[in-house]
Amino acid sequence: MPDKFFFIGLPYVALFALIAGTIYRLKHDPFSQSAQSSQFLEGRKLLWGIIPFHLGLFIILALHFIVLLMPGLWQSLIANGAVLLAVEALGIMATLACLLGLILLGIRRLTEAKLQPVTTTMDLVVLSLLVVQVISGLMIALGYRWGSQWATHTLVPYVWSLLTFQPNLDHVIEMSLIIKLHIIGAWVTVLLIPFSRLIHMFSMPLQYVFRAPQRVVWANIRRNAVSEDIRIAEVSSRRMFLKGAGGASAAGALLAAGTTGTLVQFFRGPDMSIEEEAELLEKKLAQLKLNAEQRELQLERMRNKYVYVSQVAELEPRKGKYFIDYQMNPAMAFMGEDGLPQLISAKCTHLGCTVGNTADEQGRVLCPCHISYFNINDGSPNEGAPAKDPLPRLGWVLKNPAGEIVLSRGTDGKLEGQIAPEVLATCSVYIAKQFEEEA
Repeated sequence: MPDKFFFIGLPYVALFALIAGTIYRLKHDPFSQSAQSSQFLEGRKLLWGIIPFHLGLFIILALHFIVLLMPGLWQSLIANGAVLLAVEALGIMATLACLLGLILLGIRRLTEAKLQPVTTTMDLVVLSLLVVQVISGLMIALGYRWGSQWATHTLVPYVWSLLTFQPNLDHVIEMSLIIKLHIIGAWVTVLLIPFSRLIHMFSMPLQYVFRAPQRVVWANIRRNAVSEDIRIAEVSSRRMFLKGAGGASAAGALLAAGTTGTLVQFFRGPDMSIEEEAELLEKKLAQLKLNAEQRELQLERMRNKYVYVSQVAELEPRKGKYFIDYQMNPAMAFMGEDGLPQLISAKCTHLGCTVGNTADEQGRVLCPCHISYFNINDGSPNEGAPAKDPLPRLGWVLKNPAGEIVLSRGTDGKLEGQIAPEVLATCSVYIAKQFEEEA
């Protein structure tokens, strides 16, 4: 229930509040949609905080949106090891810059006396929330490496399932606490946009870029006395701006020149010969067959109370036999130390990778994604592993050659029934829907 609230209910509430609240505020209180700048009260500390914060935040959000909107293109880009390293480094540097800016802005808000009267409780709440978000994001980047890779297979399907009104929590539920907190914090941030200064992102004065130049004439006598100095400073600042804009444009042009060919090739597709087209078609056909087989397995599990796993005589104590459980997740069957089948999930409780089915001398199987070892007898992870929860045990039933259930074991390990040792080898192992419903 908490998972459904935080990862289904909260997102829809946040998105509704964002749309409805923003429309209401822009319509009924349009003059409150600005950032309500405090630069005229204090400008020096603001400069040192606002620039790294906005620059880092822009890069972070840009990377997140590219992954979300163009996952196929993103995967093609990060398939190159150098690009992957560059993206990870850029993300970490942007996060550090954003965090530095937030800390400076927070210190400024709390220490400048002139800012106290114009600082609201919501300002402090949003500032604290952003700090928590940036720190949690940095912890994920350092503790769960290569997020730019695994996010396309976990977080992106989750977000798209919400946007298409088919919420799917399969990937999110298995994630660690810090990743869950980061996701929850993101939805809370979206929820607060219409009720805080964050709404100013919808009122960017883009029209100022395209309007005609304006000349400001000061009527104050004192200012007229120094108008020449001001004019010289303005000319100098314009020159610096033009130089900076020219440098940024040149850098952008070089970057575009280096990536345009890749992007054009991606959208146009490769020039293939007849043999290559035939090979590609064959791969697509194989994928379609695989999808059809998965649907058949799913249909079988929906209709049958029992699904065949293996003959008891085929089970080994150190080599697990893979099968698919009722949730369409990978699982393994071993011969337990007590001479009875031992069925455990093969889906890692860290980020959902498939665990290996060959146990080592200590009776442990390995998750190759982030190196977690699980004991095949009780599913427990090794100390210090990224995975904290054990692999779930699955219930099973044994049927004799006549199709009669002679023995069963639930997820709690409790046995029901009796069987003679000489008959055991002739029996078959099945998973039972009743145990899935109990779990």
